[in-house]
This record gives sequence, C-alpha cells and structure tokens, in this order.
Amino acid sequence: MAASKTRSNYRCGECGWTTAKWVGRCGECQAWGSVEEVAAAGGATTSRTTAAPVTRKAVPIGQVPADHAIHVASGVPELDRVLGGGLVPGAAVLLAGEPGVGKSTLLLEVAARTAQRSQRTLYVTGEESAAQVRLRADRTDAVHDELYLAAETDLGAVLTHIEQVRPRMVVVDSVQTIGAAEVDGVPGGVTQVKEVAQALVRMAKSRDITVVMIGHVTKDGGIAGPRVLEHLVDVVLHFEGSRDSRFRMVRAVKNRFGPVDEVGCFDLGPDGIRAVDDPTGLFTERHHGRVPGTCIAVTMEGRRPLLAEVQSLVTLSPAERPRRTTSGLDSSRLAMILAVLQQHCGIKLHQHDVFASTVGGARLTDPGSDLALAVALASSTFVSAPPAGVVAMGEIGLSGELRRVRDLPQRLAEAARLGFEMAVVPADPGQAQGQRGPARDRDIDGMRVIEAPDVLSALRLLNLDRRTKHALEVVEGAD
Repeated sequence: MAASKTRSNYRCGECGWTTAKWVGRCGECQAWGSVEEVAAAGGATTSRTTAAPVTRKAVPIGQVPADHAIHVASGVPELDRVLGGGLVPGAAVLLAGEPGVGKSTLLLEVAARTAQRSQRTLYVTGEESAAQVRLRADRTDAVHDELYLAAETDLGAVLTHIEQVRPRMVVVDSVQTIGAAEVDGVPGGVTQVKEVAQALVRMAKSRDITVVMIGHVTKDGGIAGPRVLEHLVDVVLHFEGSRDSRFRMVRAVKNRFGPVDEVGCFDLGPDGIRAVDDPTGLFTERHHGRVPGTCIAVTMEGRRPLLAEVQSLVTLSPAERPRRTTSGLDSSRLAMILAVLQQHCGIKLHQHDVFASTVGGARLTDPGSDLALAVALASSTFVSAPPAGVVAMGEIGLSGELRRVRDLPQRLAEAARLGFEMAVVPADPGQAQGQRGPARDRDIDGMRVIEAPDVLSALRLLNLDRRTKHALEVVEGAD
C-alpha cells in the first residue's frame, strides 16, 4: 500500500476558505493577503469533536448578573456620550483614525482622567518613545502617579507589564505595532494583528479591565488589518477631522453597550484636546447685515442637531465649460440641485461658474441640507439676501418636491434655542398634494415655521424666485 503523502493547502485567515494553490486574494471574502499555507495530511480523514467539561454551568438568562456591564465615566464627557455613558470594565475598545488626527492625545487625556480617580492605568506605546509621550503629557497636564507608561512592541512583554502593574485600564498605541514572537509574520500583518487582539481581549475579559487599542486606517479610510479585528472588540470608534481645522469628531461604528448613532465633538489645540459641548458656533458666521449667497442649514450628526452655514457664489463664466467647485458639500448633490433649479424654478445657470462651500470645515452629507443649498444658490444668482434669522431644511426630489427629513422637531428646537426667527421646512405629504402654496404657518418656541410643498414655493416665500429678479431689474432701470 502506498504511503500517504503530505500535501499543502491554503486557507484564508479571515473566513476559512481553502484552496489547493496560493492566491493573493481570497475567493470568498475578497480579502487581500489573507491566504496562508497550512499542512494537511492526504487521504480521507474523519474529524470528531467529543464533549468536554464546561467551564461554567448554563443558567436562565434572568439569573445572569448584569452589574459588570455598568458604565464608568472616562472623565471626557463627549467620549462618554459616544460610548453610551462611559467605559465598561472588561470591554475592548478600538479607536481608529487618520495619522495626526489626535488619537494618542485623546487617549492620553482619558488615561490621565482615569488615573486621577485613583484607578491605576497603563499606557503602552509602540510607536513613540517613553520620553516623547512624557513631553506630550507635560504639555497637556496629564502627569499622575497612578498613570504608568511602558514602551514595548512585544506582546509577551505587554502581558507581563499588565501582570505586574495590575491596572484598571490599558491603552495600547497601537495594535499594529505590537508583535507576538510565537507567530509568523511581521507586526501589522493579518496573523500578527489577530493574535495580538485576541490576547488583549482575553486579558480584558479574564481580569475585568478595560483595554483601549489604537488602530491604523488605510488610504481608503478603513481600519487596517483583518476584518476579524472589528468583530473581536466590543466597541469600534472612528476619530475624524481635517488637517486644516481644529475640530474633531468621534463616531461609534459598533457598540455592544450603547447606541451607534452618537457623535462626540472635540477641539484639538496646542495644550491638548478638550470637549466641545456646543459646536454650532464653529460652523456659522454671524454677519452684521444680510448677505446674499448664504443660508443656514440644520443637519443631524448622530442624534445631535448642528447648524452649519452654506455659502455660494454664482458668476458669469468666461469659459465654454463653467466650473462647479464644492468644499464640504457633495459635488453630485450640487449638480442635481442645479438641474432642479433650472427645470422647475427657471433658474438657468448653465453659463455660470458655481462655487459652494461650508463654514468652519464642516462636511454636510445629510440630504436635509438640500434646501439651504438651493436658497444660497438662488440668493447669489439674484444678488438678493434671504431674510435675516432664517434657516432652511429639507430634501429636494428630482421633481422639485420637498421631502420630510428625520428628527425635524429636534432640528427646529435647536434653531429656536439659538435665536433664529423663521424656518422653512417641507410640508406634510398629505397636505402638499394638489396645493402649490404654503401648507401651514405655525409658531414653535417663538420661531415662525413655514411649510412649503416644493422648492419653488420655498424660494417664493423668501422672495428668491424669477419674479424677484424681474422686480430688481425694473427698479434698477428706473434709477
């Protein structure tokens, strides 16, 4: 009988897909660089798994104690808002973001606040030296006796530090720089990152400590490393911000202990990072008088309403192809709104350069800001400023109708709190059918709220339609 030969198989480290030859991309989950060689004995083999002793007896779910899943405040209110109340003992948190956005500064602040409550904290840095972290701590006033610092890149050494220090919270900066000596591959590779994350998560669960890991991102904005990294941890946070702005935002992508639709706002300065309780003032500009080409939009970031100013400039183009330039706005959305204004409002801008932007580096992706952009475009076209103290919110459809936006009461309440006098919003679908004028005019917290069924009616309410342009031309000709 011929002896069985040993052959090599290849298996994806992400999903377990197997193949007889090596490929650079998994044929099942389409992950790159995740297929690795595994030895398999030839011939038919039967794998049997027998029953084993249990570690803990199964009990009714009502008898399981829930006191271990209690949030503990991190000392940074905006981060607690995103986490659902604070950090949970035994939880593994992954914070990802662009290089230089302030991830290390934020977590050093969290570690210092935790140490100030007499809870021992260990900060493990694999990217910087201990002296560099100490300089940042001096600058941000984050030096405390209960805050321990270790510069390590070996997983075994990190686990030893945790055994010796016995902290209540561990910060690892970053998970891609830590390597396990027993595992093949370089630090940051698929196998290494998975092994490091699994070891840290096991340590967090077994010792009931909070582990916060910093993660790198790819050029596409995704978290670097295997996808299983996001499945292993309990909370995944994204730290966002522009290099030309001090404003930063933290979003929850995954949260087993709270909501995933909250946003935390921060201001990154030379003396550290601080929470911004009311970020509206960063995205609006209080003008001394009425300014053409501007309008205030009310957008939702998570469950928080934010007011942002939309500006536009419309000029006659000397070129054959007019320019369409945006900053903080979706260029395809701008093109759609220009087409709607031309088709349904008679505002033809095919021979004009159009520039549209936001104030303060805000990025508006909420469709509810469509109406504010349309008002700004019409105002700049007719060189006629909208009424003072007005906000506009509503999604514009291709037929020119205004669609209702989510969380409209919260948006209106925020605008009224900030002193705005009038709001133009979409009308209820039932009231808007067969009716071209305003559906209803009402008062909310001292602010006049006018409902309009379509974008043309909204522009007429603000005196920004073609009739306004004709009246201005008549007055100018009489002068």
